[in-house]
Amino acid sequence: MALSDKFNELKDKAKDAVGQHGDKVDDGVDKAGQFVDEKTGNKHSDQINQGADKAKEGLRNWGGGEQQQ
Repeated sequence: MALSDKFNELKDKAKDAVGQHGDKVDDGVDKAGQFVDEKTGNKHSDQINQGADKAKEGLRNWGGGEQQQ
């Protein structure tokens, strides 16, 4: 099995996991955003929230999910 085949296999598994567990992925992105927000002294909350929303949207689209926020 070539390295590219292994990469594609891992990518497909990750995509399936995101599609099946989108709610947990969203929670993880939110927790990461909260962590970063705290570490920056809440100085960039709006930008961090916007980035988290975009990340969740992108992951949902990539994973094939159509969850509501």
